[in-house]
Amino acid sequence: MTVGITPSAESFDPMWTATADTGVTARLRGLSPVSDKVAWASGSAGAVLRTTDGGRSWQLVGPPETADLQFRDIEAFDADSAVILAIGPGESSRVYRTDDGGASWTETFRNTDENAFYDCMAFFDHRRGIALSDPVGGKFRILSTSDGGRSWSVNPNDGMPAALEGEFAFAASGTCLVTAGFGRDAWFATGGGAEARVFHSRDRGRTWRVTDSPIPSGPSAGIYSLAFATPWHGLAVGGDFAVPESAPDGAAYSRDGGKTWTVSSTIPGEYRSGVAFIPSGIHRAIAVGPTGSDHTRDGGRTWTRFDTSSLDSVQCVHRTCWGSGANGRVVKMTL
Repeated sequence: MTVGITPSAESFDPMWTATADTGVTARLRGLSPVSDKVAWASGSAGAVLRTTDGGRSWQLVGPPETADLQFRDIEAFDADSAVILAIGPGESSRVYRTDDGGASWTETFRNTDENAFYDCMAFFDHRRGIALSDPVGGKFRILSTSDGGRSWSVNPNDGMPAALEGEFAFAASGTCLVTAGFGRDAWFATGGGAEARVFHSRDRGRTWRVTDSPIPSGPSAGIYSLAFATPWHGLAVGGDFAVPESAPDGAAYSRDGGKTWTVSSTIPGEYRSGVAFIPSGIHRAIAVGPTGSDHTRDGGRTWTRFDTSSLDSVQCVHRTCWGSGANGRVVKMTL
C-alpha cells in the first residue's frame, strides 16, 4: 500500500459511477482491483470477471464447470494472475489460480475435511498468503501458501486461541481476513458467538492473539469486514445481515493494531459488509452494504452516508475505489 500526503477533507467528495454492464446476474462479493484500469470480481454461480480498460468492458473468465460454486474472494496480482476462493462446507471450499487472464485455471486446493468451511483469504505479497476456515475442533484453521497460491498447507493450530461457542467468520466480501504493513501482520474478524472478536498475527499466521470488540455479536451478527491502513490504524464494520436497516455500534476503529477498539461516534447505523481505506493516508475510507455507502474523513471516528444503493464489497487502489454487489453490479470512483 502506498501512503502519501492526505488531501484536505474538503476535497473528499465520493460518488459512485456505474461501469459497463458485466453481462451477469451473479452477486459479486469478491473484488480485487489492481489499478484504475485493471480489476477482477467474483461471486455466485461460478462467476469471475475481469476488466483491463477501467470498466468500459468486462470479460467472463471463470473456471469451467464451476457454476455450483460461490467464489466469495479473489486476490489479483496483475492483469493476468489471480487466485479465487470458493466457500462452503467440505469440498465446496476450493482455491484456483490463473496466470493467463482467466483463459485457464488450475485447482490448487480442495478441502477434504467436512468440518472445515473456508471464508476468505489475503496475501502479504505475490508469494505468501493465508486463508481462513471457521473453527475445526474448537479453533479457527489457517491455510497458508508461499508460492502465490499454487500450493497450500494447513498450519498447526497450537498458536491459535480457542474459539467461542458458535463463533465463526463471515464470507460476505472477502475481507474478514486482511493484511497490512511489513509483510507479516494479519487480522481476522468474527461474530456468531458471545462477542465479536478480532484476531491478530504478527508472524504471517503462525500464532495469534485475540481481543473483544464493542460491535454486537449474535447468530448472524458481528464484524463482517476489516481494513488496516497501517499495522496500527484499523477499521471494523458489521451488524446483522438479517436486520440490515439497524446496526447499533456497528462500526469501530483501532489505533493500536487491533488491541483495543472504539465505537465510532457517528456510525453508519445500518449493516455494512465491506470497508476499505483510500490509500492516501489513514483518514479516508469507504464502507458499503445492501442499504448504502458511507465515508469517513477522520479515520473512522465519524461516518457520513453518500449513496443509498446496494453494494457488498469495496476495495481501493491508488486513487480509485471499486465497489461490487448484487445482479453483477460494479461501480467505481476516482478521487
